[in-house]
Amino acid sequence: MTVVPVILSGGSGSRLWPLSREGYPKQFWPLVGGARTMLQETASRAVGPGFAPPVVVCNEAHRFLVAEQLREAKIADARILLEPAARNSAPAVAAAALLLRQTDPDAVLWLMAADHAIADVPVLHAALESAVAAARAGRIVTFGMRPTKAETGYGYIERGGELPGLPRVHAVARFIEKPDAATAETLVAGGRHLWNSGMFVATAATLLDELARFAPAVVETVERAMAAAQRDLDFVRLGEAEFAAAPAISIDYAVMEKTERAAVVPTSIGWADIGSWAALWEAAERDGAGNATTGPAELLDCRGCYVRSEGILTAAIGLKDTVVVTTDDAVLVVPRDRAQDVKALVERMRDAGRPEAKGHRRVYRPWGHYEGLIQGERFQVKKIQVLPRQKLSLQKHFHRAEHWVVVNGTAIVERDDERILLRENESVYLPLGCVHRLENPGMITLNLIEVQAGAYLGEDDIVRIEDTYGRA
Repeated sequence: MTVVPVILSGGSGSRLWPLSREGYPKQFWPLVGGARTMLQETASRAVGPGFAPPVVVCNEAHRFLVAEQLREAKIADARILLEPAARNSAPAVAAAALLLRQTDPDAVLWLMAADHAIADVPVLHAALESAVAAARAGRIVTFGMRPTKAETGYGYIERGGELPGLPRVHAVARFIEKPDAATAETLVAGGRHLWNSGMFVATAATLLDELARFAPAVVETVERAMAAAQRDLDFVRLGEAEFAAAPAISIDYAVMEKTERAAVVPTSIGWADIGSWAALWEAAERDGAGNATTGPAELLDCRGCYVRSEGILTAAIGLKDTVVVTTDDAVLVVPRDRAQDVKALVERMRDAGRPEAKGHRRVYRPWGHYEGLIQGERFQVKKIQVLPRQKLSLQKHFHRAEHWVVVNGTAIVERDDERILLRENESVYLPLGCVHRLENPGMITLNLIEVQAGAYLGEDDIVRIEDTYGRA
């Protein structure tokens, strides 16, 4: 029986601000060694014989990011389910199970978060074989990580006895919320408790049966959202109003803590939930002073620090157990033991209306991305990158004119009734109100500089007349 990987990629990862933001959250960044992003690493663990193409459940705003990153990782034929609203993991799981039940109610789903680090994939696959056998027997199986320390940031599972006929698979005695330090010490010392990894294996039919039993409102609303779903390019767009009505509840609370079918496979795979800068420091390679650095960084007399720069040199002297993160528009400095408080800081910035709380200076679009370079009174300069064979919407502006200069690559510019071919170092002027479109007809990426001038330069001054990607 083929295993269907189901990747849950709906989180915003605000505890990893300023790198992770709503517009480009942590699962789309390479965080733990190598060049592959967290999403690509997750999807690549379930490729090859015995695995079907993945189902990815993601925020509708991230649909083209998901599709492009899977394409870069050479993962074909993925089905991408679009959540029109964030409703936690139980509705996402229900949507994936309903989608797969349409063709095979006995399909075995492997539910994975898109932002976990795993060091030993062969051992993971061995544990998966045991989990799949239990799933075929009607169980909902989680992977329990053997704890390496008294961790207070994870939930725990108390394992019961081994299930008859299912080697390495144990009953779940109970789930335990994230404990305080003293309780965590007791749990680890007892030897019966495991970290809850948040990965689950079960058939579509079993998941839907237990959801219908313990969280019927989730199944009912998601069934309506699935009935109202529309196919859009490679995406399945769930019904907006129907999905928004689903209860916001995790699969743990909705099912796992109530079901009698829960089972656990104990294992050790070098697993980590990359949920904070402190967790990333734990997972990173460190020098003799306990420091981990990424990007251009220089440290003097520092101990136990995590320093990351996405561009400019970041230097630190005499710091201890501190996180320093530098991006092109923000700097974070926080004691490592207060890394969980970053989420509260982001919420404060969001309430204050700071744009840095939500988005980066670089903004990704289905055709590529743009990045603000300079902004002043009545003018703005941007760098625009258009991927091969992609094009922007046919559009016009009421309040600004634009000047485009090609840095490298080839561009075709539609300007009212004209069609203009531009090469490197050539430019075109787009007067206020003209109907225009930019296209990259070539096989290499197009880069250009855009200079905007006018009374209003906001992104909402775009009237789309035609769009390849179905945007309003």
